[in-house]
Amino acid sequence: MRRLALLAAPLLPALAGCGNDYQPEQLYMATTPDCREWVDGSIFQLPEGVSASATSPVTLEKGSAEFGIIYLVPRGGKVQFTTRAYNVTQPKGPVVAKAKVLSYYQRGTNNRAEMVEVIEAVPGMLIAVATADVTQWRVRLGVHGGLPDRFDLVTPGVIIDGERYPVRTFTYRWFPERKAYGLCR
Repeated sequence: MRRLALLAAPLLPALAGCGNDYQPEQLYMATTPDCREWVDGSIFQLPEGVSASATSPVTLEKGSAEFGIIYLVPRGGKVQFTTRAYNVTQPKGPVVAKAKVLSYYQRGTNNRAEMVEVIEAVPGMLIAVATADVTQWRVRLGVHGGLPDRFDLVTPGVIIDGERYPVRTFTYRWFPERKAYGLCR
């Protein structure tokens, strides 16, 4: 019995880390190289009830667009970013542009919409408001000129409860029949 305990002792730290059974969904949104299918939105689930989602962009003109990313953080939750950059890249390739933060705001999802404080930078941490079950953090990003016909929006990774997690890379392309950029897979 004593030998069994001695053999099992080195395994205890490894077993203690097994409590987090989070398995990320598909990290790269596109499922085909040509990314032909239009998608209205994409939700990426993270641990502790946190999620990140992208909505269809607003096309300003070919080469320019504004993007919406929404983070939902449940009551008591905290999310920290590993970087403050939202990069536009060639598909799985080099950076072609840095998306500029146009606005960042929060509001409780069970509250009626009202004026909220809008900031123009990525906050150090997303914290849920105490009066709501879930807090919505909405970021509006802009790229004015230089967008290629097919590109990725790489969102910052996050830290939740001291653990680092990657967030989905959202994929976009120009849809000539719609004369607009859109999420694609």
